[in-house]
Amino acid sequence: MKRRLVIVLALLLTTLTPKVTAGADPLDHDPTLVRTDGGYVRGGKEDGVVRFSGIPYATPPVGDQRWRAPTPPRPWTGVRDATTPAGKCPQVGRDEEFNPILVGSENCLYLDVVAPARHSRPGRRPVVVWLHGGNLASGAASEYDGARLATGGDVVVVTINYRLGALGFLSSNALDAEGTVSGNYGLLDQAEALRWVRRNAAAFGGHPNLVVLAGQSAGARSVCTHLASPGSRGLFQRAIVQSGACANPVMTKAVADRKGAQAVGTLGCADAPGGTAACLRSVPVADLLLKPADPDRPVTGERRDDPWGPVAGTPYLPWQPIDAIRHGSAAGVPLLIGSTHDEMRAFVLGRYADLTADGYAAMMRTAFGADAEAVLGKYPAEAFAHPALALATVLTDWGGGIGSCPALATARTAARHAPVYAYELTESSGQLLGNLPYGAYHGWDLPFLLDTSIPRSQYPGLHDMTPPQRRLSQAMIAYWTTFAHRGDPNTPDLPPWAPAHAMSTSVLGLAADSIAPTPFATDHHCTFWNRI
Repeated sequence: MKRRLVIVLALLLTTLTPKVTAGADPLDHDPTLVRTDGGYVRGGKEDGVVRFSGIPYATPPVGDQRWRAPTPPRPWTGVRDATTPAGKCPQVGRDEEFNPILVGSENCLYLDVVAPARHSRPGRRPVVVWLHGGNLASGAASEYDGARLATGGDVVVVTINYRLGALGFLSSNALDAEGTVSGNYGLLDQAEALRWVRRNAAAFGGHPNLVVLAGQSAGARSVCTHLASPGSRGLFQRAIVQSGACANPVMTKAVADRKGAQAVGTLGCADAPGGTAACLRSVPVADLLLKPADPDRPVTGERRDDPWGPVAGTPYLPWQPIDAIRHGSAAGVPLLIGSTHDEMRAFVLGRYADLTADGYAAMMRTAFGADAEAVLGKYPAEAFAHPALALATVLTDWGGGIGSCPALATARTAARHAPVYAYELTESSGQLLGNLPYGAYHGWDLPFLLDTSIPRSQYPGLHDMTPPQRRLSQAMIAYWTTFAHRGDPNTPDLPPWAPAHAMSTSVLGLAADSIAPTPFATDHHCTFWNRI
């Protein structure tokens, strides 16, 4: 009798013990319980997906670890709850009166994972690692829900936090003296997250060697730096760049150091008795983010850490992204890249609703100097319903940061070494500011792929879209995820998408009533801007 009882107890323990390993397929057991290389995590299951939130991918960059390269997190015992999103990395937020306030915590290097609860195809899934936008100064993993992308295309979606603003991109000789060249901590965080994905993708049903690095706006600019970085080579096998062209230059080390020196002086650390680096690590986070840091940019109540960003001329980013790509840094990595038709209207219309034709002309002369008359001849104020629309169109086409012609230049350059598929979202949002149309503004592509909860954003949810726009969303998800699976977005159910080449002038236009090539270079006057 006693022997029989022992056998029964042993059988019960066997059935109750989760048989999972770091490489086990989560569909072979409770899909909400996964073993990562750091320990077990338990997520949740809802609406056809399993979801894990707040998983650490690096040691918290706090105290003496502020402004140091990330390292893998310490393992934990037991089962870690992964049902609550992590907080944001420190950034400037706004209170109800729109006054700047500190948001987030330095202990922020966490990521979220969402995967379909059921396989629709055999084998392991591609893993789409999403880098959020926000000018490298705001944003968080928790603001982007990849469930529709995951279930629509049978992929795993990972969204990550990374250090922002001065904490992510301060460049200083004092920090360089410690042995690690400063300036790209946020990029190093992103690369560390990619290494975590490579080690743990299989535990979530993903393929560790089928990783797609994707991002929009500042996230897209970040993808560009990883395409160019020797340190990121091999960490991903596909890339998606949305509204953030690699042809736009990033700061040089000399410029970044000058901005860093200004910040060090403003913070009172230039001649600190215990050393500049120690002083910087003792500065309260609020001072780092809320004090002005750029001598060339006056503080006007707008975001104050605009000067921070990737730094070229460093070991992690030796060259400007477009130069590295031109010389084959991303050879063999298929690229999907594009923009929205009216990128800059989101930034211009509200701020310049009272702009006059004379004011517009004055701005062009300030911005373009000797070329201003040529610009005004190509974009005369009277050709637009409002001077603000003329300004937005100039900035969209010229693309000082996120515009159209630099996106085409990036596609042409990258196509020398890898398959490239270029697009433009031409579908209008239908949104207005007074009687001024926003058109296909910066960020309008996001709700076609993801659900977002970005503070003060105007992006609609899928339920706010028209039925034709919802069908366009399904088509974009099919293109994007087919690209994730195969490195080629073409699928029999959708119009063909021709790859770009070194002389391309057209891209695939994406609209609710038509998916077809569009004369992109002509529409945006790219030959003109190439001369400027």
